Amino acid sequence: MVAAGVTALALGVRLSDAQANLPTAEMRARDAERTSNLQHAAFTAAQAQPGLYAAEPVEIRIQAGETFEEAIRRAGVDPNDARAAAALLEAAETPVKGLAGREFEVLVARPHDELAELRLVGLSMRTGPADQFSISRAYDGSLRLRQMSEPITEEVTVVQGEIGGNFKRTAGSMGANTAIVERARKMFSQKLDFSRDVDDDDTFKLVFRRQVTESGRAVGAVDLLYAELITDTSEKPLRFYRFKPEGEKEAQYYDDAGVNTRGFLLATPLSVARITSSFGMRRHPVLGYNKMHQGIDFGAGTGTPIFAAGDGVIVQAGRNGGYGNWVQIKHSGGWETGYAHMSRFAPGAKRGARVKQGQLIGYVGATGRVTGPHLHYEVMRNGAKINPKAVKIPGGTQLTGAQLASFKGEMSRLNVQLAQAENPGQTTLAEKEAAAAKATTVALRPSIGLR
Repeated sequence: MVAAGVTALALGVRLSDAQANLPTAEMRARDAERTSNLQHAAFTAAQAQPGLYAAEPVEIRIQAGETFEEAIRRAGVDPNDARAAAALLEAAETPVKGLAGREFEVLVARPHDELAELRLVGLSMRTGPADQFSISRAYDGSLRLRQMSEPITEEVTVVQGEIGGNFKRTAGSMGANTAIVERARKMFSQKLDFSRDVDDDDTFKLVFRRQVTESGRAVGAVDLLYAELITDTSEKPLRFYRFKPEGEKEAQYYDDAGVNTRGFLLATPLSVARITSSFGMRRHPVLGYNKMHQGIDFGAGTGTPIFAAGDGVIVQAGRNGGYGNWVQIKHSGGWETGYAHMSRFAPGAKRGARVKQGQLIGYVGATGRVTGPHLHYEVMRNGAKINPKAVKIPGGTQLTGAQLASFKGEMSRLNVQLAQAENPGQTTLAEKEAAAAKATTVALRPSIGLR
């Protein structure tokens, strides 16, 4: 598997959509059932309490400065029940302090005596990524505390499908978090303009590592291991592999030829944008006469994050006439980039600060001489403003020798394993076509640790 050094893995596969019928999927379902079985059984039994109507759930959010007992009381339950529940947690040393903003569910029932206060039937609250507790009422009327912890394991997951109307939303619905999607988008932006060159029916594939509980809930940090994008505008599929060359401190991403995908400058310094004005002569929308437009305008909503197109040093950060809030970054080799009309600067985006490619430097706005919110983006070479779409910008470094051979070997093993994972047995042509038409999520269980 591509992890730091694209480490090879033995794979077990689980499809999480309607086609999920492999043994590991059944095991995961049973794990989830076992995890919540105690709570559900206790709550169901508690509803059979004599003298009470059917129980109903109430969602409670702990307010700043509020005790857990006070939060329970806001559900309208009897003060004695709220006090008893809080005492149970205190006796068990369950951490319930400093949880302002945390939500929990209270199950309450109204007594047949309409004048009596609501009775606490049960409650449940998650106290950590894989930890939760529940309180339920036993047949004898007493409250019982149960604490549950799920084992956390590591898995490598594959999500794939069509881009749809929104790459982030589509991949996120399959289990890829914002950090993973953003990292992939930035890599794709090295090779194409994501706002113009990607259509809804283009397809993607992401392979990432994450920590999950037995019930399948992602709880830990993630690493993007492989990213693929197939578009009608690209001459060939874009495939990026995470690889850590011998002697290097950090892993980088390389295409299938061993070229570092981290090019000199990003093609698009925004995650979501559309080009509203290209480089060249145009009629100025504010001044009303023809004027050379020495940059590219990206239309985007106010507050859209703006990223540094490449590594460098900020040489300007402040108001700059018609440019409004402006940041200029000096890169190596006589290259510079400029970003205008920002609504505000990112923390740390100050003159003299060093920035990395893809680092947040500000947010889209409408400061300066504009008709609406957008980013005016400029590229300069040796002081002259140039069209970034018409000039060849330096690419990434190339792996050679033993490093290239190592990368190629691991890349080949990954490709074989992914093919085997997606096609574990012989299928008919109709089945293959049906599978290809569906977006799928596949979990790959590593048999060895990831480096």
